[in-house]
Amino acid sequence: MPRSTDDRRPRDADRAELAVVGAGPAGLAAAVTAADRGLDVLLLDAADTPGGQYYRSPAEGLGATRPHALHRGWSVFAGLSARLAAHRESGAIRHLAGHQVWSVERARDGDWVLHAVTGAEGERRHAVTGRRLLLATGAHERQLPFPGWTLPGVVGAAGAQAMLKSGLTLPGRRIVVAGSGPLLQAVALSLTRAGASVPALIEASGYGAYARAPHVLAANPGKAAEGVRYGTALARAGVRVLTHRAVTEVHGDTRVEAVTVSRVNRRWSPVPGTGRKIPCDVLAVGHGLVPQLELAVALDCTTRVCADGTHAVALDAQLRTTVPGVWAAGETGGIGGVELALCEGELAALSIAREVRGGVRREAARRAIALRRSRSRLRAFAALMGAVHRPGEGWSQWPADDTEVCRCEEVTAGRIRTACEELGAGDARTVKLLTRAGMGWCQGRTCGFAVRELATAHGTGRDTGKEPDGPDRRPLACPVKLSALADLADPG
Repeated sequence: MPRSTDDRRPRDADRAELAVVGAGPAGLAAAVTAADRGLDVLLLDAADTPGGQYYRSPAEGLGATRPHALHRGWSVFAGLSARLAAHRESGAIRHLAGHQVWSVERARDGDWVLHAVTGAEGERRHAVTGRRLLLATGAHERQLPFPGWTLPGVVGAAGAQAMLKSGLTLPGRRIVVAGSGPLLQAVALSLTRAGASVPALIEASGYGAYARAPHVLAANPGKAAEGVRYGTALARAGVRVLTHRAVTEVHGDTRVEAVTVSRVNRRWSPVPGTGRKIPCDVLAVGHGLVPQLELAVALDCTTRVCADGTHAVALDAQLRTTVPGVWAAGETGGIGGVELALCEGELAALSIAREVRGGVRREAARRAIALRRSRSRLRAFAALMGAVHRPGEGWSQWPADDTEVCRCEEVTAGRIRTACEELGAGDARTVKLLTRAGMGWCQGRTCGFAVRELATAHGTGRDTGKEPDGPDRRPLACPVKLSALADLADPG
């Protein structure tokens, strides 16, 4: 429970012992646990309310009477929110909502200076300081391009769920859910319960592959039971689950009217002659999540390649990065789900508290041991999940030459193939220089994975056995107005 703060020193509103970036499950768990242990915490988040994408809630003006009905584990979030409110009241946590952190730098005294933009249009800047830093920046959805994916009516699977959670709206009435990963089951079930018709859930991989790691399943019986519950609920809702299939084309003149679903082999290459049309007015598609690493990479934190093909921050058993004074938790360290994020957030906070206070009480030490065991078990399942649903290299056959891959710069798959096969590009960076792919507003967040994979499939270095390109390094973690940069103090 939160401790009384009456005996603490007066606090500087813009300085704390710990700065946490991100108020999703991992960051929220870390912030309240650190405050429970007596630390002074600054919690910064781009959203106006805590909870992140997972615990996204309807705006108060919508008058939702049962927001918990759209979530699993709402009681956990309610408990964390109550602890956050108590710590905000006491002053132990300063929650800076609507603050998008775009850069972090180390001050001369070793503290971390976090630069954020705030305001309706990011017109104001705000700098705060933390003695130690915890990154819980979450993830964004991974998209793989195919003909028609830019038509109105094609939305991200996670985006469709976000519309439902935050706006209480459906993107359409007849919705095909497609892609790969366990998120699709949750999305399809949420949409049907909200009144949509979901004629099919299209999964490019197959769930049977989980059985290849029985020891991991045995250590995580709740995950297997969850999968069974979802499968049963989808069957009752009349949703056909089609595995080893993918949407390879979207049809429609001005918006989605139907999709072509093709059988794919283990490499995700479409099997000729297997395409079948399914009428729909919306396609909700996603192929997993990608950790948001802009701040971590800018700080020179070492990254690793995960089983799902994405990059994540490399962490030790205490959730420390390779940069002293910086920790990370949740999806930043690899996609693993909300249970793992909550576990890592709490464990990271206990690790930081031990370093700050020079030790922990016996009950905290026992709790940390239990959390490390849970983390090991959950990380093993996350690795299995990533391997099962990792996009096969055959997906690079889905885009036609005129299919846009980078929507911001309107770069097609044909231009990327030409850059690789005729102009000698052997990696994503060279493709970017030759085609401008990834140089638009989103800075490669949407197309980055696809560009790297296409460069690997068609590049001159595809047979060298090299590791895939690492995550891009950017000086700014998000778009920032020149006016916000112009008045920065002279560092000299």
